[in-house]
Amino acid sequence: MRLTTKGRFAVTALLDLALQQTSHPVTLADISQRQKISLSYLEQLFAKLRQSELVDSVRGPGGGYCLAKDLDKVSIADIILAVDEPIDATQCGGKENCHNDSKCMTHDLWAKLNDLIFEYLGAVTLKELVDNQKNQQHAEIIPLIDMRKTSMA
Repeated sequence: MRLTTKGRFAVTALLDLALQQTSHPVTLADISQRQKISLSYLEQLFAKLRQSELVDSVRGPGGGYCLAKDLDKVSIADIILAVDEPIDATQCGGKENCHNDSKCMTHDLWAKLNDLIFEYLGAVTLKELVDNQKNQQHAEIIPLIDMRKTSMA
């Protein structure tokens, strides 16, 4: 599978946007700083995400980006495909010309893997990732609160 940084960064950036978004748009500069992703790279990714109607842009002072769809309506596959990231484990890009212009012996194996990966990423929503992050953050905070209580006693 050729899932490069483009797809990974797009998912990371949208997860960051979803976690930070309140009533105000989120700037790419803020996402860039938090996630250590180049601002110019984010600008390229968000242009594609906007074209795919996954995000909306708000111009002017206080502008930035916000999600264009409900979290539970955006799959990870949607995000990856929006930035033109192929989900393909075959050598031939699915053209079946991988061995002397014909289908190689393992083509069907890799094509099936593509289907499974796409099915999995299509079933995971941005809402699930947001919920997982919030649960992890909450789990990290509780021990700190408990430690403070015991140290105060």
